[in-house]
Amino acid sequence: MLFSDSFFTVSRPSEGIYKDRGSKFLSFVFPVTTPQEIREKLEYLKKEHPSAVHHCYAWRLGTDKNAFRINDDGEPPGTAGKPIYSQILSNDLTNSLIVVVRYFGGSLLGVPGLIHAYKSAAANALENNEIVEQHILEEYSIAFGEDDISRVMHLLKSSAANIVSQHYDNNHSIVFRIKKQDALPLEEKLKALYKTKLTYLQTL
Repeated sequence: MLFSDSFFTVSRPSEGIYKDRGSKFLSFVFPVTTPQEIREKLEYLKKEHPSAVHHCYAWRLGTDKNAFRINDDGEPPGTAGKPIYSQILSNDLTNSLIVVVRYFGGSLLGVPGLIHAYKSAAANALENNEIVEQHILEEYSIAFGEDDISRVMHLLKSSAANIVSQHYDNNHSIVFRIKKQDALPLEEKLKALYKTKLTYLQTL
């Protein structure tokens, strides 16, 4: 199976709206990376809109796009979370949360009306955003001796690695990040150096 070296997400928070027969559907899009961030956004919106009858949402996390959830929050099953999530899928997004807050206007919209309303509200919030491509990064730590300082720094610079932190004393060490597609060639070069220890930390 081939895995992509990048993914698509939203660049910033944004809002949208859809109205139908008195009901207002306020939509909110957030870039997120953890379940904790998602919980915080949901709690914030519930405090901001306490009189809304529904707070429906969908999200997807991770560069592998395997973590996701939809929530109808009391609406008929499949009429809210699923159409919201369809907008995440159609834009191939991850690390993204979409919430649609509904204020009831007194008229029932029916299943087709609800599906259209939640989908349209989510789409409108995305239209007011910017979808960006982000490269998957690999993070490493390398420990090395005095003799290898110049060679390590040269390899990191020539590979366009981003240094996150560095520590110099009797045992020198650097934490760096590099694009996934460039990680293996740099890893092989660093491992070939005398008295260096390269440790993989995480994928971002």
